[in-house]
Amino acid sequence: MSIAEAMIGEFSQESIGTRKMLERLPEDKLSWKPHEKSMTLGRLATHLAEIPEWAETIVNHESFDMAASDYKPKEFNKAEILELFDKNVEDFKKVLSGQPDEHLFRNWKLLMGNHVAVEMPRVACLRAFVLSHGIHHRGQFSVYLREHDVPLPALYGPSADEEM
Repeated sequence: MSIAEAMIGEFSQESIGTRKMLERLPEDKLSWKPHEKSMTLGRLATHLAEIPEWAETIVNHESFDMAASDYKPKEFNKAEILELFDKNVEDFKKVLSGQPDEHLFRNWKLLMGNHVAVEMPRVACLRAFVLSHGIHHRGQFSVYLREHDVPLPALYGPSADEEM
């Protein structure tokens, strides 16, 4: 099995859990946030849907310069978030499919202008910036949902609200 195949399998499994969480997004609470420094619930859900997009940049480019980016955070409604997430999950699989191990072991850089913020093998960047990053924000999202008494899905085992 190649690294790409293994990573697609793991990502696919994690994506099932993330989608279960996003499906529970209360549409009437999109602007809610637990603290003035926090993202809104809608922005956090959108961010979860966007995270898989990083795979294309990591796999197909040598680097990404955050200082040169013109990205503007967006918020979407629940249906748009789910559609974006589904598209990005499929795109992740397509981008990674067939990638040779040698390519995934080559370094990739995250830049801040002339400063190299991160330089690691692509496989490590995919793990950090896509898989781990998504899992991190999914946990954060679960706390936001809990604050609104939204039942949480079972992911790695039963939740307080749902059996496996």
